[in-house]
Amino acid sequence: MRFLKFVAALAVAALVHFAGARLLPDFSLAVDLFLLVVALEARHGSPVAGMFAGLAAGLLADGLSGGPYGLYGFANTVVGFGIARAAQQLVVQRTTGLVGVFAAAAAAQQALLAALALVFREHAELPDPLWLLVKVATTALLGIAWTASANAVASRLKSHRANRATKIQLPG
Repeated sequence: MRFLKFVAALAVAALVHFAGARLLPDFSLAVDLFLLVVALEARHGSPVAGMFAGLAAGLLADGLSGGPYGLYGFANTVVGFGIARAAQQLVVQRTTGLVGVFAAAAAAQQALLAALALVFREHAELPDPLWLLVKVATTALLGIAWTASANAVASRLKSHRANRATKIQLPG
């Protein structure tokens, strides 16, 4: 079931990425929905699942970005593994802790992308530091918004299941 949710989240991220890039030319500089999907999957604490989520999302991002193939795949794989390992060691439930996890994921991904570009590309152009800060902030805010809304929906479903009356009554 988690795998299907992950695939659905990747599909939604790709669709929103397409729509955002059509509406705003700088959308991909400000928002990385694929990293958000990786972070949400890796938070479950399975390093293997975090790595494969990072690989899949990163390769999809590479295919859509038009840049050198494999940079996002490698960076997101490392970030997914790191978040999963951290989730095994830490219990992060407060909003400030979650903001830190999502922001650290975005910062680590951007640092890895910059390092890979400097090593493997002759004339690598690093992104503007302002866009880096924007991407870290949007990743943290979108991660918190998603987590809060998912928790609210889960709470509402739990309450609904506990309070519903039985519809079918057997004759006694």
